[in-house]
Amino acid sequence: MKSFLFVLNNPPYDGLATQETLDVILTVAAFDQPVSLLLLDDGVFQLKLHQSPEQGGLKNTNAIFQALKIYEVHSVYIELESLNERGLKLVDLSLPVIAINRKDIAALMKKFQIVYGS
Repeated sequence: MKSFLFVLNNPPYDGLATQETLDVILTVAAFDQPVSLLLLDDGVFQLKLHQSPEQGGLKNTNAIFQALKIYEVHSVYIELESLNERGLKLVDLSLPVIAINRKDIAALMKKFQIVYGS
């Protein structure tokens, strides 16, 4: 069994990359593969509370993020520096996450057999 780490660094609603990555995450997890998610850079905005993309005619991806636990994706990492640089705090997020420092990202990635970035 291979372990997967998916990395999202795009802001929400910026093209199809996030939606496609989430679809792959759910597909891989549905086959009982261990899946984790790492949010970096503008990707930290993916979990920001109180987004209203529907006002701009966009599909809200928050429901997909909420479904991660149903698919046994329990390890959602977020880079603290990215969060802080964007004026966000852990309480501003829609999911519980594991905060990780930038200096520890490389070590985290080495723990996984497959690292997939958007």
